[in-house]
Amino acid sequence: QVQLVESGGGMVQAGGSLRLSCAASERTYAMGWFRQAPGKAREFVAANSRNADIIYYADSVEGRFTISRDNAKNTVDLQMNSLKPEDTAVYYCVAGQFVTRTNRYDYWGQGTQVTVSS
Repeated sequence: QVQLVESGGGMVQAGGSLRLSCAASERTYAMGWFRQAPGKAREFVAANSRNADIIYYADSVEGRFTISRDNAKNTVDLQMNSLKPEDTAVYYCVAGQFVTRTNRYDYWGQGTQVTVSS
């Protein structure tokens, strides 16, 4: 069972930046992020493969968010720039065998809150 621990959430004003980090208890091929805003369905944000030859972003974050891996530490980071109020959500780290935009990941973190004020 892979354990995922997220960190880095918080509150920021619109236009600001935050960096999320997720540490996995062991090596995984695919890692990424989903988010869920109040009253909305959970949605895909970004994911990549261990060697970064596959990288996916949601259209809503493309060009503003950057996903990166540190394979030595088994971590995945999400650098979020130009944040908007609509980015407010609980962000979940995910890990699994396949890089996909669907929610078919084997492991999910507990989530970290990101709040963007206008």
